[in-house]
Amino acid sequence: MRLVTTFPNRAEGEKAMGFLGSLSLPFTVLSPDPGYARVAVPAIVVDEEVRSRVASQAAQCFYCSGWVDYQPAMRSVPDSRPPEFGPDVFGQVAIMVLQPCMADPTKIRAIAQIAGDLSDVFPYMNAVMHDAFYNPQGPTFTWRDGYRMITLYPRRIAVAKADEIVDLWRVLELLRVRFNTCWQRRGAIMPSFTLRKRPPALEIYYRLPRTNCGACGETTCLAFAFKLWGGLTTLFKCEPVFSGDYGPLEEGLLEICAGLGVRKEQP
Repeated sequence: MRLVTTFPNRAEGEKAMGFLGSLSLPFTVLSPDPGYARVAVPAIVVDEEVRSRVASQAAQCFYCSGWVDYQPAMRSVPDSRPPEFGPDVFGQVAIMVLQPCMADPTKIRAIAQIAGDLSDVFPYMNAVMHDAFYNPQGPTFTWRDGYRMITLYPRRIAVAKADEIVDLWRVLELLRVRFNTCWQRRGAIMPSFTLRKRPPALEIYYRLPRTNCGACGETTCLAFAFKLWGGLTTLFKCEPVFSGDYGPLEEGLLEICAGLGVRKEQP
């Protein structure tokens, strides 16, 4: 089995490569240059034995974003340099978390931090992207790229179900270009601060444990999802997620509910 990781910045990647080289351990570099150079830094691929050998020492030598199973790229990195924007509303992009996707372990989930602030851009994007969901009270901006779920916060981006690392880079660059282009055109756009239409209740259901345990007071998880979608119950009533064995589902559930304007409530 082969594994891939990336880094929050190029310096950490260079440390990792130097560390592996000092131990004469083999690795392969995946470069985002030139097409995705604005949103990513090189990733490295190693086999499971190499990952096991460095596990105990790596944390002291370099910081990586996390390891996931390596999947060959389904597309190539563009040969042309990415467009420049002045100012760039994204600024520096750092992929901080890389994990297997909970909904589909063959795909990856990532969280990226940005140096910019998207708060002022969201209302303009809300006016031009009619297939997205905007919550002005978050603020959050949720959009689907095919089956990939993308949630943008003012300084953070969460991507679920990316096919592999190059596909993740593609999504981040697509967002960078769209948001910057919209911001440049803002003089010709009437911003919309309206909460956009809610995603289907099934989107909530797919992020629930689907055990039909009844702890929320409903007979099925599907019934709970529809009540939550209609504002007739509270998110915290899903005890298996917020106080039970299904804690890993919490982040994804909170993300989709942020797009609904629904927030986690404390007991």
